[in-house]
Amino acid sequence: MIYFDANATEPLRDPARDAAVAAMAAANPSSIHQPGRQARRILEDARESLGVKLRARPQDIVFTSGATEANALAIHALGQDRPILIGATEHDAIRAAAPGAIPLPVLSSGLIDPAMLAAALQTHPGALVCLMAANNETGVLHDIAAAGRLCAEAGALLHVDAVQAAFRAPRDWLALGAAAFAISGHKAGGPMGAGALVLAPHHAEKLAPLIKGGGQELGRRGGTPPLPAIAGMAAAFNAGSAELAAYRDEIAAFCEVRGAIVIGKAAPRLPNTLCLAYPGLRADTQLIALDIAGFAVSAGSACSSGKVAQSHVLLAMGLGELAGQAIRISLPWNTEASHIPAFNAAYAAMLARALHGRAPATTETRKSA
Repeated sequence: MIYFDANATEPLRDPARDAAVAAMAAANPSSIHQPGRQARRILEDARESLGVKLRARPQDIVFTSGATEANALAIHALGQDRPILIGATEHDAIRAAAPGAIPLPVLSSGLIDPAMLAAALQTHPGALVCLMAANNETGVLHDIAAAGRLCAEAGALLHVDAVQAAFRAPRDWLALGAAAFAISGHKAGGPMGAGALVLAPHHAEKLAPLIKGGGQELGRRGGTPPLPAIAGMAAAFNAGSAELAAYRDEIAAFCEVRGAIVIGKAAPRLPNTLCLAYPGLRADTQLIALDIAGFAVSAGSACSSGKVAQSHVLLAMGLGELAGQAIRISLPWNTEASHIPAFNAAYAAMLARALHGRAPATTETRKSA
């Protein structure tokens, strides 16, 4: 099986596995005896390592069980007594943590509409704005610097869901104006079970906990930290990222010639992510056919209990029926050159079977879509 679903989870990297296995034998890092102090050293080494990679002070990094918790913690701590504005294409983790939030429209490219953001900030001064750095379904990269400037001018706070971008398209999110940003270990090739909320110093010092407990994480997040997953996350972030844009573009060019539509093509995107729609061909039909052919791809987010439905992301982009006809190809760090022509052949064979007896998509149908 060739795995092309890295945005759901990256394959585990060897350094991350080694670091996690080594930490499995450690004691509780909150204990004050020698084994506990040794475990604490593993925890703080991971925090310092991530601080270097994320351009943040180690003490401003709060370890969590994953990005869902990190995003919820940010909204809980920063959104109190503030209106909350969220992009229309945000991940369900943000949408669920802020059920009364005001949606911000996106353009057909998938990018946030800056004029609409500016207008919303005028109507809702002092808001908390939640904006993902990179969309998990389309790979579209928002202009966080521009959003940060607008928020600063309006006295608003900006929280960035950097889960997909923190490793694949890293930026200095705090320098770009974010009050906080969330990361996930397994999106970088670490084990599942660890994430972090990274805060600007002023906000880190007064963070109100979402989970209260034994005073861990300087009182900002209760519970024994998942030390193996945290150690693995730090090791994964220190691994080098692969150059995948050429592979992505090779698949895109092949499939476009055969009638597929590249979603988000007009916007900057993650180098590993390709969202492809084929007019009239259901996403689940494509997914199953490619699975049988030996390729693991997805239809939208992997956080929907295995369901395949119309994507709220693509609906927000105005794609109508195409929202149920798109698949996501997200290339992992261990993609090989030989995988690309093999996938292209499988895609062409899938279309040949699915379109047997009917005309393929034409330029006109693609334009109308």
